Amino acid sequence: MMNRRHFTTLLTGIAAMKSRGAEPDRMQSALQIIQTQIDNGTLHNAVLHVRRGDQVTQHVFGKAQPDSMFLLGSITKPLVAAVPVMILVDRGEVKLSDHAVKYLPEFSEGARKEITIEQLLTHTSGLPDQLENNNELRAQHAPLSEFVKGAVRAPLLFAPGTRYHYQSMGILLAAEIVARVTKTLLPEFLQQHVFTPLGMSRTVLGLGQFKKSDMVPMQTEHAAPEAGGGDPKAREWDWNSDYWRNLGAPWGGAHSTAADMSIFLRSFLHPDGKVLLEATARLMIQDHTPTLEANRGIGFMVGPASLGKGSSAHAFGHSGSTGTLAWSDPATDKTFVLLTALPKNVSGDLILHPVADLISSQA
Repeated sequence: MMNRRHFTTLLTGIAAMKSRGAEPDRMQSALQIIQTQIDNGTLHNAVLHVRRGDQVTQHVFGKAQPDSMFLLGSITKPLVAAVPVMILVDRGEVKLSDHAVKYLPEFSEGARKEITIEQLLTHTSGLPDQLENNNELRAQHAPLSEFVKGAVRAPLLFAPGTRYHYQSMGILLAAEIVARVTKTLLPEFLQQHVFTPLGMSRTVLGLGQFKKSDMVPMQTEHAAPEAGGGDPKAREWDWNSDYWRNLGAPWGGAHSTAADMSIFLRSFLHPDGKVLLEATARLMIQDHTPTLEANRGIGFMVGPASLGKGSSAHAFGHSGSTGTLAWSDPATDKTFVLLTALPKNVSGDLILHPVADLISSQA
């Protein structure tokens, strides 16, 4: 029997369910998946937020609170890199077809000068995901500028535009272009032009006005290799370190709540011009890599393969190696956000994807 103490339910709208007993079987099964891992000690904290139309359900597990802030991992990418670039596109200050070298003159060696901003945002630039000396840089508490220097020099894995290869360093360079064009620190730009307009009061790149103690701690014993791999010797630079929480890495260093992430995703389902023009928002969630069979939008994953098996081909969202998954589906007007503190290399198959498959298939 599920212990009600481990979660709360918030429901709004005329069609909202009146009690957890009235919730569909698939939702109950999804909740049980999460609660089982809480009960056996595998998972420490999680928040599940599901919205369809005006019906909202949120469940809180473990020691988490409804407004708990989680390290988003790679959900950071569309939030803090792709959207700011597209704001500049709306302003006419950059074009997706522009070559990155136009804004990063040092990014000019060989085929690098052919890489476009769109390729940086669709993971088709040829850049690597992480730098070869990623762990060394983090152990040295290197500033982001050192990662930028490394990304500019990193050997390309293939000719730009010819293949898909997930690349955090391309996202980093896209964010660097925003900073150079706007002459504004990225966290400040985001606060002014994204978070505040959307009413995302508990979302931040890095820590900003918040403290590390405000954030849900990661279960770093299961950390990904690029985050220390759970090695106790990496505690000064892993996901829980002061260094990483403050760094504000545009490929994985944002913090947010499940409710705020729902707001963000729904701004693409129902764009209102507060952040992006409607046509620009629609453009971001289209498949820009159909010939590469990669199903990538501008910063987003697109389609059911990595989001939820029951979602449509128009679903869009992202996951994070920190144990997070968030998506929206225009076909059903449904938004799903599941934030956990258990890294995806454990929580992915155990929690994130089984729960998303159930919720996406729910009528």
